[in-house]
Amino acid sequence: MIAVIIFVIILGLLVLVHEFGHFIVAKKSGMLVEEFGIGFPPRLFSFKKGETKYSFNLIPLGGFVKILGENNKEGENPRSFINKSFFSRFSTLVAGVLMNFVLAWVLFSIGFGIGLPTVIQSGETLPKYGTLRSEAVTILEVAPNSPAEKAGIRAGDNILGADEFVLTGQGDASVDQFIVYVKSKAGTDVQMHVRRGSEELYLTINPRLNPPPEEGAIGIALGNVGKLSFPWYLAPVMGLKATGNVISGTASAFWNLIAHGEGLSSVGGPVKIASLTGQVSKLGFAYILQFAAFLSVNLGILNIVPFPALDGGRVLFLIIEKIRGKRNNETFEQYANAIGFGLLIMLILVITARDIKGLF
Repeated sequence: MIAVIIFVIILGLLVLVHEFGHFIVAKKSGMLVEEFGIGFPPRLFSFKKGETKYSFNLIPLGGFVKILGENNKEGENPRSFINKSFFSRFSTLVAGVLMNFVLAWVLFSIGFGIGLPTVIQSGETLPKYGTLRSEAVTILEVAPNSPAEKAGIRAGDNILGADEFVLTGQGDASVDQFIVYVKSKAGTDVQMHVRRGSEELYLTINPRLNPPPEEGAIGIALGNVGKLSFPWYLAPVMGLKATGNVISGTASAFWNLIAHGEGLSSVGGPVKIASLTGQVSKLGFAYILQFAAFLSVNLGILNIVPFPALDGGRVLFLIIEKIRGKRNNETFEQYANAIGFGLLIMLILVITARDIKGLF
């Protein structure tokens, strides 16, 4: 239940910040904002302040800002979206994406203030003024259908030992000792001792004799992870750097997905995100902050993809209009956005069905 609450809070925050970006820039540009909605209908309740209605809706998986004339109608009203300058409309459309990036920066900055989980490579020198604490040998990745996954081991678990073998210290030596021990037990049951958040678990795992290439006997990737923190005046600088790195990496991953189909199996919908939220929530507050920051960047990148019904699709139509020097065909844009929205809903349903199947 706690995981569900955290999931709703994170999703609500991401959507609220994204839609607030559209809302505030539209207001500052002199547009008439008719409604600011959190969630999708049916409507639970609403109130009106000034000229704008603020609504709270039942389905907490999105949100919207309704601006007069955004459907290329109401051209007679000077405060209509369609009658504003190219810059005003462009700024309004991209503001949601930028606000998601700003939120990620804020979350990373808070994280670096209190200590953010960070992988430390062997021999790596810490950034200047950085402090590392709570370093531990940690599971970074669990291969699908591997003995580790079947045993219930999750990314983020700290390894404390296995059977009579106790993992002491950190660094490559400790990792190598553990790997050698597990290999020596191939084909027999091993009691893994792990720490997950504040909880210690003993999980039975059977290492493979002939594992697939690059997976190892039990199918995990290991690393040394510690809580990296900085003085308060440097935390925003490091947060900005981390945000830039995540934006670059996420954009590259999206491009590889679209252009080459790479990473398609890892794409998830609301069900998978909720499941991951449940796992992350058990690891601690710093992990939740980091997870929310990654989600915020993903939401921003996804929305700027030039596909109809997304912010990026509307920006593309706007740029085409600017190049042509005249308004686009209203009917064409409406049909394109409607078809795009329908395809997105179908994609979400397919991914959700796959995620539900994966849970069982």
